Amino acid sequence: MNIQIYAAKKNPDVLKAERFFKERRIPYQMMDLKKHKLGRRELELFARAAGGAQALVDRSGQKALERPVAHMSSDSLILDALMDDPSALVSPIVRNGSKATVGAQEAVWKEWAAQG
Repeated sequence: MNIQIYAAKKNPDVLKAERFFKERRIPYQMMDLKKHKLGRRELELFARAAGGAQALVDRSGQKALERPVAHMSSDSLILDALMDDPSALVSPIVRNGSKATVGAQEAVWKEWAAQG
């Protein structure tokens, strides 16, 4: 299992993901989106896992809604905008190889842990 947690900022869901993997002694790599530049293929993988690029966009709070990407509907435009501004992504995105979850999804993480 190769777990990577992508986050632009610490929030309760990011802390929940870190705690989940720490408690189970599952090694993970923290990917700070302020330092780690996402590639197009990574974003496309995340979009497929989330059910579309729109699900990747953080729309919680007034500041998030002020970003133009919060009002886009085209997946291609959204992915382009997220490459330029990864802080607009929902956090955390947890990746396990070619699988990924968006937000806190402990049920899926438990399945991954059971599979080893």
